[in-house]
Amino acid sequence: SVEHDCSVLRSIGYYLESLLCLAPFMKHPLRIVLRGVTNDQTDPSVDVLKATALPLLKQFGIDGESFELKIVRRGMPPGGGGEVFFSCPVRKVLKPIQLTDPGKIKRIRGMAYSVRVSPQMANRIVDSARSILNKFIPDIYIYTDHMKGVNSGKSPGFGLSLVAETTNGTFLSAELASNPQGQGTAVLPEDVGRNCARLLLEEIYRGGCVDSTNQSLALLLMTLGQQDVSKVLLGPLSPYTIEFLRHLKSFFQIMFKIETRPCGEELKGGDKVLMTCVGIGFSNLSKTLK
Repeated sequence: SVEHDCSVLRSIGYYLESLLCLAPFMKHPLRIVLRGVTNDQTDPSVDVLKATALPLLKQFGIDGESFELKIVRRGMPPGGGGEVFFSCPVRKVLKPIQLTDPGKIKRIRGMAYSVRVSPQMANRIVDSARSILNKFIPDIYIYTDHMKGVNSGKSPGFGLSLVAETTNGTFLSAELASNPQGQGTAVLPEDVGRNCARLLLEEIYRGGCVDSTNQSLALLLMTLGQQDVSKVLLGPLSPYTIEFLRHLKSFFQIMFKIETRPCGEELKGGDKVLMTCVGIGFSNLSKTLK
């Protein structure tokens, strides 16, 4: 069990991204409490990682009762004051995956949060986001999360994270947060809602079986999988992912077979990329000494 106070200059998502890569291969199951900023404008928020990265890890066989990510307190920049609990089981080997059909979008879920501002802010965000998304799909539910007192961190702020789920269990996400207190101009909750809805539509247009935040995580776990073929269909590769592929080549000598799939009749939206590789057969080396 670990407790860590994160720097308030980056959000907890920045730390969680690397923990998600490392946690399955530790000696003992990880239980960690992270304190700091839960939602900001640069890193993926805890909400989005919970909704997209955890289901992705489950595809690789990392699952169990002790696999959870819980937001105890929310903290907005610049003061922070949020708290998150993350626990992850250990696995000896990872399963290879075949994610080639993203399916169609069946529902959209979201979380509009507000801390140290009027609870009405979250409702205004929901209304403006729905004004765009309702044109496309009826099954939309956006929860409002207004934390009070000690649970609301040290700085005021509000924001929205949206996740679209497809018929085949793929999750695509988008998020937006208000400007930190004392930095930049004040943002209207209506603008946050509308712009976040547009970002989600952009992510759906890019498509694929993994959203652009988690592309590199999926490729890493495919590389470390059994000596078997893994395939995943992605949207256009983000600059981060392209650099990450170079790292995978220099560390693991793994080259992915990359086939472009232009958007035809079945695949709507942007051009897709089919990534194929054979895992290096990595297994967890730690043995528990009785």
